[in-house]
Amino acid sequence: MMLLGFWNQLKKQLKKKLRLKRRWLNLAVVLLAAGLFAAGAWMLRGSLYDKSGRQGQEQSVFSRAVETYVQPEEEVRAMVKDLSGQRDAFVKKSYVCGEELQRIGIMNAADILAYHKAHPSMTVSLGNANRVYFIEKVEDLSPQCKNNAYFGLDTKGNLSLFEGVPGSGGQNVLRTFFQLNIRHLESSLPRETVKQLYQGVRIRDLADYNSVLSTLSDYAIEETEKAMQVAPSP
Repeated sequence: MMLLGFWNQLKKQLKKKLRLKRRWLNLAVVLLAAGLFAAGAWMLRGSLYDKSGRQGQEQSVFSRAVETYVQPEEEVRAMVKDLSGQRDAFVKKSYVCGEELQRIGIMNAADILAYHKAHPSMTVSLGNANRVYFIEKVEDLSPQCKNNAYFGLDTKGNLSLFEGVPGSGGQNVLRTFFQLNIRHLESSLPRETVKQLYQGVRIRDLADYNSVLSTLSDYAIEETEKAMQVAPSP
């Protein structure tokens, strides 16, 4: 209910902004359509010229797979080449919010290399205390975060993700994102919405996480603005 109320207030503010910008957007759409038509014709000619090479390269650049790092087998071989003895092995699931660690047994250098071959999407990392980690990136929130994660403000006005309700002196901060312009935030959003942010906005899934983060990024203090704030007076 808290998240629903928070979102309803934000939607009202966005609708007001959209009404003011609608006329400009209509003009922008016409200009954009003309530009896209011209660009499309140019791209079609270019793709016919080099369809098998450049087109495939462009698709790979914009595909999601490019963002996923695949650790080369040679890198793992070099990592374990001088490794002696055995290590405790763990699978570490690294979520957008949170981590999970699962012990999978004892491994020597050959076992580590074999496990990586069987799970090429995982990244191998040698840790302290004779440990080895197979790190798996998961585009989701961990079960713990889904059960107990809140967006809120830390003591410095930074938008942060908390484990539990904000307000425990920053000790339960899971991640800090950016500093918010509090004056702009309080003058632009209804008082009840700002109050909910101070009290903590409950996050139950990745959609909630991305939506709140994207909306509040409009109120982030730019790096140049931060520099001006901390610059010494002449």
